[in-house]
Amino acid sequence: MPIIDAHAHVSVPSEIWAYKAGLLSHRGAHGNRGPKLSDDELIAAYHKKEMAPVGHLESMKNNQIDIQLISPRPFQMMQSEKFKLVQWFTEEVNNIIYRDTQLFPGQFYGVCSMPQAAGEPIEKSLPELERCIKELGFVGTLLNPDPYENTGTEAPPLGDKYWYPLYEKLCELDVPAHIHGTTSHSERTPYTLHFINEETIAVYGLVNSNVFKDFPTLKIVVSHGGGAIPYQFGRFQSGSMRNPPGQRFSDGLKKLYFDTVLYTESAMKLLVEVMGPDNLVFGAECPGVGSAVNPDTNHTFDDIVPFIQRMDTLDDKQRQDILENNARRLYKIPAAKPELAKA
Repeated sequence: MPIIDAHAHVSVPSEIWAYKAGLLSHRGAHGNRGPKLSDDELIAAYHKKEMAPVGHLESMKNNQIDIQLISPRPFQMMQSEKFKLVQWFTEEVNNIIYRDTQLFPGQFYGVCSMPQAAGEPIEKSLPELERCIKELGFVGTLLNPDPYENTGTEAPPLGDKYWYPLYEKLCELDVPAHIHGTTSHSERTPYTLHFINEETIAVYGLVNSNVFKDFPTLKIVVSHGGGAIPYQFGRFQSGSMRNPPGQRFSDGLKKLYFDTVLYTESAMKLLVEVMGPDNLVFGAECPGVGSAVNPDTNHTFDDIVPFIQRMDTLDDKQRQDILENNARRLYKIPAAKPELAKA
């Protein structure tokens, strides 16, 4: 049974980060001249040790992951900058991801970022979404609910009509949007905490809106197990008891999907209990923040496949649904054996 990691991020040569630094320093005055990278340099990035004790490909192997849906590293996407800079950098990273999918066919599938520059109409992001899906063969997109990146200005809630052109386009293209924040300008709320806050706000806002009435075929995946939602489920469910049957908080949750990027077994059990196996897609974000070694187990924290394999509340079909089938169906991943990773 192949295991699909639906929440993974691209590994790139350091020249990409130098390119970003240049854009920020010259503010676009020098134009959009990205680095010229060879295939060998792109492949080498997947063997380089950065966030994990080993390189990206070896991390996948160690954690039993066969296929990954790779997207830009969200905290690098600088969406609070002006549109031109956001657009240029987003296109460059999306192009790198496309090349990776060609270098590792069947092992990597692309999930794009959109150039969601703060304060700009969402319609300006749609041409890049359409390019990635129709021309580059990507299978989904990231959706940042806070392009202002925690600067103090609030973005419209996800139930607001501001987002409706995006939802319409997602339904037309029949691809999922994966909710994931970018960075945070607040020292009080660093990006890793901002992610969780934004996912929680996103779920609450979507469930308590008309979005899924207006777009019944919309597919939304929420990162990191839905933020605080599983832990605070009782609070939101109780508050919804004044609603008519069929409009309670639990009913709205069934219209969303959640990844399993959680690094303790108890949290994973709670996620399965609250959300149910039909609404979960496996994600480990490997390598990423969970790639540090846990001294209690001598494995990295993102070695989470065993959590699901030994969960006695799941039957074999439910395990396979979480680890493979749900993501394959949601993202339309063909049932083909991935090629071996490049040496």
